[in-house]
Formats: sequence, structure tokens, C-alpha cells
Amino acid sequence: MELEAYARTDPGPVRENNEDNMLLDLHRGIFMVADGMGAHAFGEVAAEIAVDVVHRILCQEHEDPDETRLMREVEVEEDADKLRERLRYAMNQASIAIRRKAVEMSGADDMGTTLVVLIVDEEQAHLAHVGDSRAYLYRDARLIRLTRDHTVVQQEIDAGRLTPELARLVPQKNILTQSVGFHGVVEPDTSTRFVHPGDLFILCSDGLTDTLTDAEIGEIAKAHPADMLADALVETALSRGAQDNVTALSVLLGP
Repeated sequence: MELEAYARTDPGPVRENNEDNMLLDLHRGIFMVADGMGAHAFGEVAAEIAVDVVHRILCQEHEDPDETRLMREVEVEEDADKLRERLRYAMNQASIAIRRKAVEMSGADDMGTTLVVLIVDEEQAHLAHVGDSRAYLYRDARLIRLTRDHTVVQQEIDAGRLTPELARLVPQKNILTQSVGFHGVVEPDTSTRFVHPGDLFILCSDGLTDTLTDAEIGEIAKAHPADMLADALVETALSRGAQDNVTALSVLLGP
């Protein structure tokens, strides 16, 4: 299946540096968005480490002995299960690498990052994420959110104590319950789904989703071709007064 991918990232009008990071590997069908956190630009370091470590592990032709042992322990058999377990392993290796880097850097105890990973493999798409960077699928003129935020506010929504509409107004709504690095061992949400020609995946940081609703993202996806979508999403968020770094990545599946 042919793939097209486009991306745009912007530091936004408030932040001096861009702590978002992204990766587009069309050859291997691997795509990522990370949103770093930590004082003194340590989030930028964390996001870069996470993307680099996960990409390196996913590209290894020979499995790491520790990874092979882990897969035996969890009795992974099916190819999709193996890939999701490899994603879980890669994210935890990234978390270890970030914690080690934090020890070397004074004042970096709060260093960490969100991470959302998409792998398109023949007729399947595999997702893994930690934190509140998101993945969406735009199919048949309908936008579907594929990830659930790992935030305190999302827990309140799930418990019925807060509506999604009110959640957008809550101060400090981005307090994470999981992140790569800062929270140590992570348990990413993973999934696999069959894909069809014409499917359009969107990965983004919370600088986009804090500013635009899902409905608005869907309307922008409807109005723009894939090669213009990332620019349109970021530009719209900036025009609405985004207060954070903004990153959007689109992946179109062709015939």
C-alpha cells in the first residue's frame, strides 16, 4: 500500500523553544509525534531521545535478547501481538534512556515526554501511545479519535464527574498520569486495525487539541487534501491563539 505523509510543527507565539518532536519514515511506515516536558528545555531533549530510541528498536533486524525474553514471558505468538509488544518494549527502553539522561543533567528530574506511534504494515495499522498526544483516523468523511488521553482530567471524564466540554476549561487540564521518562515504567495503550485505501491518519500534540475540538479537526480534514492538512491544522490553531508548541502529522494510505 502506497503511503504519503506530511507534517508541520511550530513553537507557537508563547514558547521560546519547540519541545515537540516528530518522525516520518515512509520506507518503513513508521510515524511519531512526541511532546516533551521539563524545565530549561529538558522536554526537548526527552522528546528527541524517545523518538530516536523507539525508531532504532523498531528498525532493528535482529531482536535484542532482552526483548526476545520478554516476548517469551508474555507468550506472544501472532504477528500483530508481537509488534504491539515490541512497541511496548521500545517505549520502556526510551523511558529508561530518558531517566539515565536526567541523572546526568542538573535539574532535569521532571524530564519526560508524551509519545504516539503509528506503524502501517501492509493491510494493518498499529498504534501505541503514552500521554496526551493523539491519533485520529479520518475515514468516509468522519473523524474517529483512536487514543485516550493519559491525564487526570480524562480520568474524571471516565468516572462521570466531568463532561468533555467542561474538561476543556479546567485549569491544568494537561496533568499526565503517564509519560515516557518521568513516570518510569509505562504501560502504553496499543491497538491494531485493518486499513483501507483512502484512510487518513492524523497524529498531533496537545498544542493542537487544546485549541481545536475534534469536530473542528474533522471539518479541517474535510476541507483540505492530505498534502495541505498539517499546515492547515497548525495555522488554524495558531490563529486561534495556541499557547503551546503545535505539531500535526498526516498519513494518507493510497491504492
